[in-house]
Amino acid sequence: MKINEDLQKFPVQLVFKTRNFLYNSNVNVHLERRFIMTIPVFLELVEMKAKTASVLPFLIGLCFSYYHYKSVHPILVLLFFIAMFLFNMFVDMWDNYNDYLNAKNSAYQKETNIIGRENLDLNLLKVLMGAFFALATFLGLVLTYLVGWQLLVMGLFCFAVGILYSYGPKPLSSLPLGEFFSGFTMGFVITLICVFLNAYQVFAWDFKSIGAIFLISLPNTLWIANLMLTNNLCDKEEDESNHRYTIVHYIGVKGALWLFSLTNLLAMFAIVLGVSLDLAPATVIFTLLLIPFIYKQTRMLWEKQVKKETFICAVRILALGSFTLVFTYAIGLLL
Repeated sequence: MKINEDLQKFPVQLVFKTRNFLYNSNVNVHLERRFIMTIPVFLELVEMKAKTASVLPFLIGLCFSYYHYKSVHPILVLLFFIAMFLFNMFVDMWDNYNDYLNAKNSAYQKETNIIGRENLDLNLLKVLMGAFFALATFLGLVLTYLVGWQLLVMGLFCFAVGILYSYGPKPLSSLPLGEFFSGFTMGFVITLICVFLNAYQVFAWDFKSIGAIFLISLPNTLWIANLMLTNNLCDKEEDESNHRYTIVHYIGVKGALWLFSLTNLLAMFAIVLGVSLDLAPATVIFTLLLIPFIYKQTRMLWEKQVKKETFICAVRILALGSFTLVFTYAIGLLL
């Protein structure tokens, strides 16, 4: 048996431990689980490196609020940012938790998923998730009381997507809709909420207003969707072994690569259209200087779809593209 070897893999640098039973090779195996996790493990658990996907759409909403409505409410924005960040951490923990529990592939459960790999205590995770969820909910209700029921509707939509993304008989992440819901929610709805909070006294719920916000948030929406697409592209075999049939399963590797490329092209077109319609200052057009960089990253992904080597291509496009978009928008506001 490999029990002793497996136990030796887990770092012994913690004060408190609790014991759970794990099911392994038809034998109930008594394993020690971490009750206190290190900061690096926590940051990986909540996927801190991926927070660009929510923070930069928030900043675009802030820039658009000032540019288009000349209105910013710092206290409301700060409360929303805290609630958004807490809920985002809850969702990432929730995703890892459900992926661990529902894994059909034992190698994925023990070696890839951070909960199994780091032997984290499930009760500790439940406490952390409950705390983050409760605080985010409380702040959301406070903001709803201050600005109106429309925020409650948008918040409930975000909560539903966040929970159902990895939970239920058919989680969104295991369906061809995962990319759409992640991109739409984090790229568009976060920006919409930020704009509404800053301009709720004068905000009009009409096609023109919603369309303007949709267009200005479209690059982020598409890049976030591409991030999920690339993740599913690199994990195609692993996903299928865990009975997760994402869009890559249906359109194939080549189809996914073409979709990735066309999505980046559409993001560039949205930037040009946003500037031409005066939804963003002229300085935002300088984001197009990233086209050679985006082309290079896209070529790298076309050549190889390996998680450890080319998933970073989509991360780079999202991070640098979104940052440049916010930076050039902010520069335009200052000029």
